[in-house]
Amino acid sequence: MKQFSGYEAKKAAVRENLPIGGYVAKILAAEEITYSWGSILLLSFDIAEGQYKDFFANDYKNQDREDKKWRGTYRLRIPNDDGSEQDSWSKRSFNNAMYCIEDGNPGYHWNWDETTLKGKTVGVLFRNKEWEKDGKTGWFTECCALACVGDIQDGNFKMPKDKPLKASTASNSGTFYEAGGSISDNDLPF
Repeated sequence: MKQFSGYEAKKAAVRENLPIGGYVAKILAAEEITYSWGSILLLSFDIAEGQYKDFFANDYKNQDREDKKWRGTYRLRIPNDDGSEQDSWSKRSFNNAMYCIEDGNPGYHWNWDETTLKGKTVGVLFRNKEWEKDGKTGWFTECCALACVGDIQDGNFKMPKDKPLKASTASNSGTFYEAGGSISDNDLPF
């Protein structure tokens, strides 16, 4: 057998899911992204306190593929201001998100410049969400809402329900990753 380049006897790392719950996060980047149906505010963050501090930085560091992905994100729909029911829901969600960011950062007021969100703290809620690809299913956790930092710290929040696939009875499949050392800000994608 001919040896191939890049050989190294190494246990494969499997991605760990952040447990469901509420966390205090620090926003690392904010970007408006426009699609054909409207725009979102993409917030990239990491866990700032507790047992899971720097969870997404460590996850990013331990990805050994060339197409690394930052998984600590929240996509906040920007209202279209078209008067639709969807727009009304988007406005409530957007207003709540900005309230939670302002509440966790005394003296900060949202000024319609998304770059000013970098470095701000906010509460994030994670729930289980089921996925399906090529006939296989499993579960992962996703950030599904923002909350006030004080509410997270006090445990004063309601956990969102799991989001299963429609008409599915799939079972849970947890994953784990190989723990790594510290990571510097220079190693992050923003």
